[in-house]
Amino acid sequence: MESNSLGLIIVLVVLAVFVIVVLLRSVRIVPQARAGIVERLGKYNRTLNPGLTILIPFVDRLLPLLDLREQVVSFPPQPVITEDNLVVSIDTVVYFQVTEPRAATYEIANYIQAVEQLTTTTLRNVVGGLNLEEALTSRDQINGQLRGVLDEATGKWGIRVSRVELKAIEPPLSIQDSMEKQMRAERDRRAAILTAEGTKQSSILTAEGARQASILEAEGDAQAAILRADGESQAIQKVFDAIHSGRPDDKLLAYQYLQTLPKLAEGTSNTLWVIPSELTEALKGIGGAFGGVADSHKSGDSEPPQHQV
Repeated sequence: MESNSLGLIIVLVVLAVFVIVVLLRSVRIVPQARAGIVERLGKYNRTLNPGLTILIPFVDRLLPLLDLREQVVSFPPQPVITEDNLVVSIDTVVYFQVTEPRAATYEIANYIQAVEQLTTTTLRNVVGGLNLEEALTSRDQINGQLRGVLDEATGKWGIRVSRVELKAIEPPLSIQDSMEKQMRAERDRRAAILTAEGTKQSSILTAEGARQASILEAEGDAQAAILRADGESQAIQKVFDAIHSGRPDDKLLAYQYLQTLPKLAEGTSNTLWVIPSELTEALKGIGGAFGGVADSHKSGDSEPPQHQV
């Protein structure tokens, strides 16, 4: 009896474990941004969305879950021959996303490897029609062509290619050295041109400034000469008017002449003084004037002598 009871307990325990295993295999939870393909008896049955689902044990089989998020795959450098027969190494990065889990499972065996190979062949076709300079300066054009070809080819695989980027384009070392020399020479040429232009502009501005200064200086000198001439003319005119308004006679003019003569001898460099011939006439006039004044005092004439002009 005891042996029968022990055997029954063992059978019940095995059945309980079997039921638990079956339940665990029947209940599946699909995370967010994932998708699962269910095959029933080896045939596609349905696509599982995120959430809780129940499978029929030993009938339904859940394939590995697919990631529905956008994925980034960086491919190793690929040698590509340009139109001018130069080999360049190009690194590419592809951004893609699984949009149809069923097509990504049954239409292609390994979609990542397929995208890599398709990117390589398309890249060689696109870059093969460009020379090295165009390949280095036309990244946006190459990216657009690659994305269009890849998106069209991978559409039937349930994959959408959103972006294709060229990480690096590396020409041969000899070409890099030549390009660096060319760029250095171009920079030196531009620097020489800018230096020459600066020197030219500096010379032009200096000459223009000197010309303007000379013109202004000449105009200033001319204006100063005009003002001096106007001043002297006005002074002479005032002296002339004052002399005529005072109505001077010969005796007064002779006296002023005598007062002006000592000024001719002023200065340390005057070693010789020439007496003008008019001096005797002036002395005669002054002597006559003083003689007339003395006679008038003797005669008792109270009225001063009248001068005639």
